[in-house]
Order: sequence, then structure tokens, then C-alpha cells
Amino acid sequence: MNKSDNASFHTSTSYDAQIRSTIPYYDSFHKETINLLKRIIKTPRMWLDTGCGTGNFIVKAISEFPETTFLLADPSKEMLAVARSKLKNKKRVVFLPPTSTQGLRSVVREKLDIITAIQSHHYLSRDERRKATKTCYELINENGVYVAFENVRPSSKEGIEIGIANWAAYQIACGKSKEVAYKHVNRFDKEYFPITIEDHLQLYRDCGFATVELFWYSYMQAGFYCLK
Repeated sequence: MNKSDNASFHTSTSYDAQIRSTIPYYDSFHKETINLLKRIIKTPRMWLDTGCGTGNFIVKAISEFPETTFLLADPSKEMLAVARSKLKNKKRVVFLPPTSTQGLRSVVREKLDIITAIQSHHYLSRDERRKATKTCYELINENGVYVAFENVRPSSKEGIEIGIANWAAYQIACGKSKEVAYKHVNRFDKEYFPITIEDHLQLYRDCGFATVELFWYSYMQAGFYCLK
């Protein structure tokens, strides 16, 4: 594993081949986010996807929002390179220099209608996550929307143990060895740092969002939307 490549368990070149056997309902995260956003903002002008990874989400979103310009950001230059190759013939796509969400204010010059962060901020410490979320709040237009999916922490010790075992079982059922599956899930609180659903909701309120809702929860992942 090349840990300098990106923060996820998989290198940028193996990410697409491995992600669906790692994250349950991975494609549904994208589908349901797109469906949700269509109900909230019919013709967004500017949409930023932070922690864009290999660009899978925007490959799907760009055809659904024909009048939108998409900005893509990620801390990993290797992930951005894979995303560029997928979207090289697409108009309305702008790649930002490698940057974390916390650093977006130095490279984004205008307000945004939508910011999405799909499976990216759980790698941050609590303080870093707060800074990242506050940055998103400040960059979004009035009446804009922020959508985040993250690995989340069950609210009890028993819930954590059951959640980890269930997630590992999913990966094993998808063909991974027991060793590899448990190596992945045992990164919990070591290489990624999830917070509870309740902590997420409070964080979004504390950062200033007027409407804060949970709209997806499965295994140890959750999706939230916030309106400014």
C-alpha cells in the first residue's frame, strides 16, 4: 500500500476496482445525492466536489445537470490525475490544485450553489473537520446546499463492535480475504476518525447551517444535507 498516494485504503490506480467491494451501496450514495439535489436546486450554476477522488461521482452528475460548472478538488494529485483522465473530454469541469477542504478558500474565488464531500472528511481530526465544514459554509451561497457522506461512529461500544464485524462480513462476501477485510475495518480510530450522527448534526448547526438533516444511513456510513 502506497500510503503517500491518498488517504483511502486503496491507491488511486486500484480505487475504482476495489471500492464497491469495500463500501456497501457505494453507487447509491451518488444516485441518492443527485436525486436529492434535483429536488433542492434545479439549475445550480457552480458545484464544488471536494475530496473528489477518481471523479466517479462527477462523471454521473455532469450528465444530470447540463447547465452546471463543476469544480473538483482533492488533496491527492494522483487521485486528481485519474479523475482528469475520466473527464478530459468534458466541458464545464475545472480542476483545482491539490488541496484539502480546509484550504479551499485560497483557491476558490466565487460563491457556490452546491458543495459535496462524499466519503472524504472522516479522515480528519475533529478540529480539522470543523474547519473543513466551516469553510464549506462560508463558500456556499445563501440558499445553497452542502451534502456530505462519511463513515460514522455508532453511539455505543457494542454498536462499534457489531458495526465493524458486519462491515467486514460484507467485504468478505464480496470476495476479500478475512485478513484484508479486517485490516480495512480496523483502521477505525487509527487512520480515519468517525464521529456519531448526533455529533455531525450538531457540528453542521454550530457552523451556521439553517437546515440540517440525515438522509441516508447504512452499515457504518451516513449521508447528510445542510441548507444555508
